[in-house]
Amino acid sequence: MERDTRDDLNLNEILELRRKKLEGLKKKGKDPFTIDKYDRTDFTQSIKDDYANYEGKQVSVAGRIMTKREHGKASFADIQDRLGRIQLYVRQDQIGEESYQEFISYDIGDIVGVKGEVFTTRKGEISINVTGILLLSKSLQVLPEKWHGLKDPDLRYRQRYVDLVVNPEVKRTFLIRSKIIKAIREYLDNIGYIEVETPILHSIAGGANAKPFITHHNTLDIDMYLRIATELHLKRLIVGGLEKVYEIGRIFRNEGMSIKHNPEFTSIELYEAYTDYHGMMEITENLIAYSAEKVLGTTKINYQGIDIDLTPPWTRLTMIDAIKKYAGIEFNKEDDNKTAYEKAKSIGIEVDNNASKGQIINTVFEEKVEEHLIQPTFILDYPVEVSPLAKRKVGDPDFTSRFEGFIYAWEVANAFSELNDPIDQKKRFEDQLKQREAGDEEAHMMDDDYVNALEVGLPPTGGLGIGIDRVVMLLTDSYSIRDVIMFPTMKPKE
Repeated sequence: MERDTRDDLNLNEILELRRKKLEGLKKKGKDPFTIDKYDRTDFTQSIKDDYANYEGKQVSVAGRIMTKREHGKASFADIQDRLGRIQLYVRQDQIGEESYQEFISYDIGDIVGVKGEVFTTRKGEISINVTGILLLSKSLQVLPEKWHGLKDPDLRYRQRYVDLVVNPEVKRTFLIRSKIIKAIREYLDNIGYIEVETPILHSIAGGANAKPFITHHNTLDIDMYLRIATELHLKRLIVGGLEKVYEIGRIFRNEGMSIKHNPEFTSIELYEAYTDYHGMMEITENLIAYSAEKVLGTTKINYQGIDIDLTPPWTRLTMIDAIKKYAGIEFNKEDDNKTAYEKAKSIGIEVDNNASKGQIINTVFEEKVEEHLIQPTFILDYPVEVSPLAKRKVGDPDFTSRFEGFIYAWEVANAFSELNDPIDQKKRFEDQLKQREAGDEEAHMMDDDYVNALEVGLPPTGGLGIGIDRVVMLLTDSYSIRDVIMFPTMKPKE
């Protein structure tokens, strides 16, 4: 049976023992930390998956010891590399008494290089009959006990490196995340988009209604902002004639935290000349469905016990129609601010007496409708007051050609027919400045250079933003955004 000395020693004694073992190795001239590299030929799971071609073959693998079972002069161990695990069969008569005793002294968590022959045990387990084993790195800490693993969420997020070692499902989540991002790039590259990079440090926080993080550039002696969106720089590139661009990157917003929100998150924004928000809807549903099919082999998923079908086309509803369907009230074109206020109040929605009709409509939607949008749904035509960068609808200037995509009652996508009228854009920036002066820290700043870019000429353009982390949550059935971000934002421990 595997011997776990934690039953006999307290943690401090175990840690001290490991350091003594390291000192002993150094005195013998066998310090593992002096080894620069190890030539491995194969990976654990590859050997298992293609055993017919590996049986009897000499291999060289490397990985972390996860279990040890000592049986006198013959022992077993499992090592884990990035693809999986494989069993080692270690015999004293095969590797020599000195090497065998060194192996016996190895601890769970140590990293080793192994040479040997692939075979199957009498119990049918694919293994390596070890002919040589070398300690490559000494683990001076103790991995969580194997039967219970690392379960404390706070500790898992703080020590993701341990989480990845002891919880295979965590590693699977992040491998899927990588494949999702690869699939998104593949889809967009195949339809003619080019990937670009724009600044993370901005002199003006723009492209979204959000509170920025502020830093200071010493040489220029100016305050700068970590970007809250990539939008305005990407649209400058459309002005410059690139026509179809996208960027996947980190966004930073100095706001609240929840199971759906992390101050640092990953989004993709893309912009295409000569299309509109209807074109962006097709890209959204097709891109997410393509990613699911590519990574999971299906567009039908189960998230937190609920079956969700990502297959296009998705449901489309205007915001006004969605409010009528789910909240039971109807806002009319003739309604003024006071009438809208009374309608909201009639269904228990409290809004500011000074709120505009558009702000009231948006509040009613958020409080009474979003929770019903479980299956993929596009909500179209947002009020202009909450859409400072979207083009007004022809014939109904109180609303914009904007949609948000919802799945499981979450917003996963936001898109516009982009506002390209520089006069209207400047006026909206000025209205946003008034909101900032009134105390709204999330209101948009004035960006004169962006207005100048629009004056140079932005063609009719469709733009789209998708929250990568939320898509990964859905496709990996992860409850919290912290489960899909390698190193989520955490308050330091004292």
